This record gives sequence, C-alpha cells and structure tokens, in this order.
Amino acid sequence: MLLSGQVDTSRQINPIPFSHAPCSVLDNRPCTPSYCGVFNNGLCIPEIEYPYGQDLRLTIQSAPPQQDAARYRKPDHDLNTISDLFAALRSCWSPPSADTAREGMQMSVRFSFKRSGEMIAAPRVTFVTSGVSADTRATYLKAINASLDACLPLKLTDGLGGALAGRPIAIRYVDNRALGKSSQQQ
Repeated sequence: MLLSGQVDTSRQINPIPFSHAPCSVLDNRPCTPSYCGVFNNGLCIPEIEYPYGQDLRLTIQSAPPQQDAARYRKPDHDLNTISDLFAALRSCWSPPSADTAREGMQMSVRFSFKRSGEMIAAPRVTFVTSGVSADTRATYLKAINASLDACLPLKLTDGLGGALAGRPIAIRYVDNRALGKSSQQQ
C-alpha cells in the first residue's frame, strides 16, 4: 500500500530503447556509446545506429565505382541476408541502351516481395528526374521491369522470406554512365 506522495518504483518503464541504460564515462561498467559528455546534466540517451528502417532502400548505379564491384555480384547461394538481397537486385540491373538512355537520369520504384521471392505487384514509380520526356520515362520503366522480371523469383531462405514478406523496398536507379549526350537533349 502506498501512502500519499509516494511513487511506486517497482513498475517503472524504462524509456530508453531496447533497455540500454544510460551511462557516463566515469561509470565503472560497460556503456552503450552516447552523444553526451561529462558536462551534460541529466540523462544520456545512447546513440545507436540503426542501419535499416521500416522500409528497405537501395541505390543502383548503371556504372558502379570499381571499389563497389563486389556489391554488384549476384550471390551463388540462397539469399539469407539483406546484403545478399541488395547484391542480387544490383546484379539484375540492365540499363537501357546508350542510344535511348539519358545521362544523369534517375528513377525510383517501390514494391514488395512475397515470402516465395515473387513480387506482390508491379513496381510503382515514386520519383523521376524532372524535365524528362514521357518516352524516356517509359524506356527506363520498361528496363526496370524487364531487369526485375529476369531475376524473379528470388531464391530466399525461409528466414529472409518471412522477414521480407510485404515489406516495402524502394530502389533508386541512377544512370551515371557517360553517354556523350548532354542531359538537355532529351
């Protein structure tokens, strides 16, 4: 029984995400890294980098830098991680031919997978470089759909398939090839 003015501390909720206790550099126990210092008054909230949000985002370049070449190789096993999924999607990309392409073109699409590795529905366009003709848009959307169709269904492990099912995936395609045309011609 609580008397008036007393607080029940046995049922307090920890406001810190994932129960990481805030700490100081002067504590004699392991600490979660935080963005505050010894001169701050009050709680330190741990600084934890979360690599993925509720949706998965990926950028695919038509001409990837040499140091990223390994990230554009399709894994030789069933896809078990998000990195494997991203590598498989990158390896699928086949941009439009140079005579119909536009230098600097960007198009983003959004879609989801079923547990089996098939797409739930056709990709939905969410962004297109401004000032681009309808023909150029159609050319890139056709290339995106053809590239994805050639890769599907993806061979997902049961774990990754369950984790991905229905989760939105946003892919930004960037045509960074030097095509020898100015971006204003089309």
